[in-house]
Amino acid sequence: MRPRSRHHATRALRARTRDHRVFSGEATERRLGIVGAGKAGTAFARAAVAAGYDVAISGSGPSDRIELIVEVLAPGARALTTDEVVAYAGVIVLAIPMHRFRQLRRDLFAGKILVDAMNYWDEIDGVDGPFATAPAGTSMLVQEWFPSARVVKSLNHLGYFKFEKSRRPRGTPGRIGMAAAGNDRSAVAAVLELIDILGFDAVDAGNLESGLALQPGGPIFGAGHSAKELSSLLSREAALLPAN
Repeated sequence: MRPRSRHHATRALRARTRDHRVFSGEATERRLGIVGAGKAGTAFARAAVAAGYDVAISGSGPSDRIELIVEVLAPGARALTTDEVVAYAGVIVLAIPMHRFRQLRRDLFAGKILVDAMNYWDEIDGVDGPFATAPAGTSMLVQEWFPSARVVKSLNHLGYFKFEKSRRPRGTPGRIGMAAAGNDRSAVAAVLELIDILGFDAVDAGNLESGLALQPGGPIFGAGHSAKELSSLLSREAALLPAN
């Protein structure tokens, strides 16, 4: 049982789980940082470069270790160290195995919009009780670890292959939705703008706890729903939560 109230979650979603068209402008600097140069990170980098972003990406060590990988898998992006990536952009996508985020400094992303694109997989991350049972979602643990970051859960509920194949210009029939959840509303608005530019109809899923619905096992994970369908599923998930 998830210890969130129906009233709290429904209020967080009300009038916000919809195709988002009011953007903050914070993502329009067209710089994007990505921490994680694996399959997901390089897929995000390719999409962002294609959308006109200046992209910096880091791996787990010196930048020269991933220069060739980035050149081949994400041409147009630049390989930097993680500290350099954080200094380069105001919006950072965190796309590393979940068990590794606690290896990063807690103040690393201070003031930054941090897109939590991670998912917990016990096959990769090992059996981790706090991750497996996080009642308010794993992004709340990310926010606790990086207290000065503006954490937004997003870019995690489609696999990297489906993410790349599903991108469409705005207004294209059959364009699918992608959700973002966070407590900092201006940060969420910036991520919704990023989502739209990358090729998806952006859906505001509410507060950061609502990101639980975006995780593996949640009602939308892995499927390509329209923004309307996605909003409906998120609202239904909120309505099923136990009341206090």
